[in-house]
Amino acid sequence: MESSQRKKYWRENLKYLAILLLIWFIVSYGFGILLVDELNTIRLGGFKLGFWFAQQGSIYVFVVLIFVYVQLMNKLDKKYEVDE
Repeated sequence: MESSQRKKYWRENLKYLAILLLIWFIVSYGFGILLVDELNTIRLGGFKLGFWFAQQGSIYVFVVLIFVYVQLMNKLDKKYEVDE
């Protein structure tokens, strides 16, 4: 792969990482800490939604984001012809 292609590949990879980490930050810090009082007015499975995000929701979102990242990277690898 040429140097310019490597830079484009890495730039797209970092863009994906930044977006996914921002989503995770919003869910874990925003929903679990900052917006917990507002979210606690909603119940999910008998638990307050703010509590749920702080205890389990951010972990579930993180696991989902891992699978999303894998899919995005597989597409990116195929786009730049570096897939196995």
